[in-house]
Amino acid sequence: MSLTAELTQKSEDLQHILADMGRVIVAFSAGVDSTVVAQAAVLACGDHALAVTAQSPSLATGEKEEAIQLASIIGIEHRLISTEEFSTDAYRANAPDRCFFCKTELYQLISHSIASEEWSSATLVNGANLDDRGDHRPGMQAATDFHVRSPLIEAGITKADVRNLARHWDLPIWNKPAHPCLSSRIAYGVEVTEERVQRIDQGEQFLRQQFQIEELRVRLETNELARIEVPLTQIQKLTSPTALEQITQKFLQLGFLNVTLDLQGFRSGSMNQFLSLDDLQIASQNN
Repeated sequence: MSLTAELTQKSEDLQHILADMGRVIVAFSAGVDSTVVAQAAVLACGDHALAVTAQSPSLATGEKEEAIQLASIIGIEHRLISTEEFSTDAYRANAPDRCFFCKTELYQLISHSIASEEWSSATLVNGANLDDRGDHRPGMQAATDFHVRSPLIEAGITKADVRNLARHWDLPIWNKPAHPCLSSRIAYGVEVTEERVQRIDQGEQFLRQQFQIEELRVRLETNELARIEVPLTQIQKLTSPTALEQITQKFLQLGFLNVTLDLQGFRSGSMNQFLSLDDLQIASQNN
C-alpha cells in the first residue's frame, strides 16, 4: 500500500522524533499502535530500540505469543516482564482510574529495572495516538508522571494513519481489532480478580472459536452477569436455540450466574458510558 504525501510526511516526522531520542524503549502490547511505534523505532534507531511486553493475568490468551512473533518480524529486541497490579488494592477496587495504577506499575517496573541498566539513557514511549486524547484514559496521567512520550501524538498520527502505516509496512496486524486488557471488561466498582479475568478470557475464546466472531466483548456486570457484545451483523449467529443453549451452558459452567446478549451490539469502551462527569473529575483529582 502506498502512502499519501501527508502520511509520508507524518511517517518521516515520527521517525525523526524517535531518532532524536537516541535509544528507545517501547511499551509493547502487540496492538496495532505499539507495533507501529516499534517498527518506526527500528527504522529510526536500529539496535538502539527495545520492546517490552507486560505479562499479567489481564493479558488475553494469545497476546503474549503474538507479541513475541511480531517483535521477531519487526526485528526488535524484545523482553517480557511480569507486572503485579493485581496486588494493588486501588487496582482491584476498579474505580474509573484503574488504568492509572496498571500503567504506573508497568512504567515503574521498566524504569527501575530495564531502564536502570544498559538502557538507562533510553526514552520510554507508548502507542497512544491522536484519537486517544478524546477518550477516558487515566493511564496517560501515569505516562506523564514517568516522563513517557507518545511519538504518534507528537507526529500528529491518528488511528486511521496507524492502520495505513501498518499496512504499508506489511505488518500482519494492520487490521487487528482493539484488544484492551481483560480487566476493562469488568464494570466499575466490581472487584478485579484473577478468577474473573480468566473467566472472561475463557468466555471470549469460546465465542470466537465456536462462532467465528473475532471482534467481541464479554462484559462482567454486578451479580456475575455476563453481557455479550458482538457486532450487530453477527448477532444472528448467537440467537438460534442451539447456540443459545451452548452459550448458556458454557457460561454457567465457567461461573457466571446469568448471561445476556446486548442488542445494541459491540461498542468499544461501552463501560465508560456509565461514567458521570463527577466520576471523571474524581479520577483526575486522585491521579
